[in-house]
Amino acid sequence: MMDTALDIGGLVGYRYRAADYYEVGREKIREYARAVQDFHPSHWSEDAARECGYLGLLAPTTFTSIVAMQADAVLLGNVLTGYDTFVHTDQVFEMHKPIVAGDRLFIDVELTAVRRIAGRDLLTVTNTFTDQSERVVQRTHTTLVGITSDDADVAIGDAIGRVVMSGLDVAAPAESARYAEHVTTQQDLQTVPDSHLSRTRLPHTAIRFQDIAIGDELPARTVQVTRGDLVNYAGVAGDVNPIHWHEQVATLIGLPDVVAHGMLSMGLGAGFVTDWLGDPGAILRYGARLSNYAAVDALAAGEVEFGGRIKSIDAETRTATVVLVAKSAGRKIFGLATIDVRFS
Repeated sequence: MMDTALDIGGLVGYRYRAADYYEVGREKIREYARAVQDFHPSHWSEDAARECGYLGLLAPTTFTSIVAMQADAVLLGNVLTGYDTFVHTDQVFEMHKPIVAGDRLFIDVELTAVRRIAGRDLLTVTNTFTDQSERVVQRTHTTLVGITSDDADVAIGDAIGRVVMSGLDVAAPAESARYAEHVTTQQDLQTVPDSHLSRTRLPHTAIRFQDIAIGDELPARTVQVTRGDLVNYAGVAGDVNPIHWHEQVATLIGLPDVVAHGMLSMGLGAGFVTDWLGDPGAILRYGARLSNYAAVDALAAGEVEFGGRIKSIDAETRTATVVLVAKSAGRKIFGLATIDVRFS
């Protein structure tokens, strides 16, 4: 085990650019929308997307989490050594431009913060996504808890090694070197301007700004999640963490059963809001603290109950902040979740 307080803290500011761009695929958008049960027409029909002002299928709100999963692999597997696994605790999406099929995304990865709380390391990774317009289209901030054998059963490392996908080796020296050739500096990131399209385009929302008020509640929705949904999401998103599909590994880190991915829960929540909103591209920011889990039994579907209300309104920008609530088995799985949206 490493001296985390000393060694990991010294890595804050470590950054690199993924060696290749990620091209957003038409069918990948549909696969991901299905995985998070988001059936807004703009993710499925090009005609519907054009009616909302998009040139191609619109990627769901949390779509870039699958791109970040690939880009972050070297940081988590080769640089941040000494952890057996990671648990997702906080996530923020900042939208600057809607992402559509055909976009080429260039990804900068940076370890932006390390905190030690109650003897555990909380690591924040920031991903900056730039498209072919050479402007930042999205930023994400992901906070993870690094889990070591001191935090879990000593057998966890061997257990994970026996069940993860064959041939998976994110720490391969050749791969690490390929990323190291594309190290970026803070100055490089500062010279890339943000896109302003999300804040200047005309939204096509089903709800008009003049018709909302502080305290308005969104229509509640209950979503079912099965083991099949967890396996499907893991495959589509590339999330190989076995706590989402292997009971033995889940129990070794103290969980009662396999649990839904934090990003699956957030994807479901985004779809809940955008179904009411009418235009997924009208979301400006989405943040959530993943404070509890949604356990999924092998023989019965789990349920996640979503609700929301308008917390605040800004008349000048025609925006509002929605507080999102998600519960599973009576537990709140989001400690605090908010979504900032624009209205037509």
